[in-house]
Amino acid sequence: MISSYSDLISATSNEPEPQRLLFVFCRAEMPDDASAEEKAAFERGEGGALTPVICVDKTPQEAAEFSALVEESRKTGQSWDVVFVAAMSGRGGVPPSSDEAEQPMTMMVESVRLGHVNNYLPLDKSGNAISLG
Repeated sequence: MISSYSDLISATSNEPEPQRLLFVFCRAEMPDDASAEEKAAFERGEGGALTPVICVDKTPQEAAEFSALVEESRKTGQSWDVVFVAAMSGRGGVPPSSDEAEQPMTMMVESVRLGHVNNYLPLDKSGNAISLG
């Protein structure tokens, strides 16, 4: 069971093929057509829409520490509330390249935008797995 970013990094080392991690950082926002109840829930930290603001792919070695990933995201100037993570397996002992990750990353961003996030690991700003919904 993966309950934190460090668990995820450990799990990647147990995979038979090298991995590439895909990250989609999202900001929680209130939809324009939100009802009064939805607005009140949002103020309590519930609900809202998750809007992708940053996406990046890295090998587990390039992103071994969550704090370094957070620091890198700060340099973009984009604030975020949750990051979704997915992993891609390599072949023949070679991790997928950034070029190979481009289409899956695009599909992941679109899935998140549409609210289809069940296939991804959601993490908070401390790198702890969170439950959405």
